[in-house]
Amino acid sequence: MSEEKSMSSPEDVAAVARCKESYERICSELSQVIVGQEEVIEQVLIAIFARGHALLEGVPGLAKTLLVSSIAQAMHLSFKRIQFTPDLMPSDITGTQIIQEDPETRRRQYQFLPGPLFTNMLLADEINRTPPKTQAAMLEAMQERQISSGGHIMPLPDPFFVLATQNPLEQEGTYPLPEAQLDRFLLYIKVGYPKPAEEWDIARRITSGKRGTITPSLTGEDIVKLQKLVERVPVSDQVLGYAWAAVLATRPGTAAAPDFINKWVAWGSGPRGLLTLITCAKARAILHGRVHATIGDVQWLIKPALRHRIAPNYAAQAASMNSDRVIDLLLEHVSPDKKYEKPAA
Repeated sequence: MSEEKSMSSPEDVAAVARCKESYERICSELSQVIVGQEEVIEQVLIAIFARGHALLEGVPGLAKTLLVSSIAQAMHLSFKRIQFTPDLMPSDITGTQIIQEDPETRRRQYQFLPGPLFTNMLLADEINRTPPKTQAAMLEAMQERQISSGGHIMPLPDPFFVLATQNPLEQEGTYPLPEAQLDRFLLYIKVGYPKPAEEWDIARRITSGKRGTITPSLTGEDIVKLQKLVERVPVSDQVLGYAWAAVLATRPGTAAAPDFINKWVAWGSGPRGLLTLITCAKARAILHGRVHATIGDVQWLIKPALRHRIAPNYAAQAASMNSDRVIDLLLEHVSPDKKYEKPAA
């Protein structure tokens, strides 16, 4: 039996129904500006409702920036964008202390000038183009949701989300995020090319000047309430066990690791991968109007949740095996029909 209580109260059921309605309204508003990319939009919204940050990867020209700014507009959130460059310093994003003179007393004192991190939604564009020192300042703010300057700690706004992008092309002169820092992102979302019919519609809409407008559907306060609702969504032992078995199987050299993991993986997911799968499965459940998470939710999220938490080794690279292909094999290996129970201590 699951140790979590069910969400059977009329208030919770009504809240989940309102969440589904809000999700449908947001998707409808975004369709005025964004053509296609339904899965990417859903994954970004899941990360937001699960109170996490997301990394989006795709070639130039796929409207990643437009997507993020449009989501911020649909949620009535303050939005800022940082274009990361090799000369960007930590204070350029966190803020800096400046000397101000009081016009009456003529006394000088330090005053903090907030940087672009002080917003509800931040687009960190091409985060892999800035040096590790600035990346570290960014990721610290993401984790702690605060920054320190001049001996003072200043909290960031709530809600606060970072949607970072990186370009898989032109890797010369870039600073790829270390695996330990990639792990700070809740989801690693890959943005692919649009479908042929969608690309036709994009060209027709943009070149004819028929660009839609977005009406806000949520507020920051609504998002905070939805985040708390996600925490209360129950997860059965069977769903938890399936996610646990999948994460456990990614770790080479362990009893749970299948042969292909030992052959092609240098290291697998830590506990944060399991937490991500469960939390995001709960968020996806309420987006679809359900009061409980399912194994299907876990399977749908397993690639964005684990692709940056599995490191293929040299043998895998030689065999053209990336983390997504490893996860495909993992889905075939871990049975959703097996009965899962908490292991003995």
